[in-house]
Amino acid sequence: MASVAEVRAAVDAALQQVSEGQAAIEAARQRLGEAQQSLAAALDGSANDLVGAAHASLSQADQQLEECLGATLVAVEQAQTYTAQL
Repeated sequence: MASVAEVRAAVDAALQQVSEGQAAIEAARQRLGEAQQSLAAALDGSANDLVGAAHASLSQADQQLEECLGATLVAVEQAQTYTAQL
């Protein structure tokens, strides 16, 4: 069985990976925002339903990434609470 120190070290390593994942999510959200602005500029004035659908899909993707980020924050808090109780 692993010692408390080993468990804490393993959790810390996992939380570092989560932190890296959170940074990637934030970067993805930023890139999607940039893409949405570029799309809006490229298709300015278009009334085609597909343009609106594309914007809605990008907005949905951003919202889902935000929810994903929120879930990682909860996971970090739970893991930290656990290790504090060890």
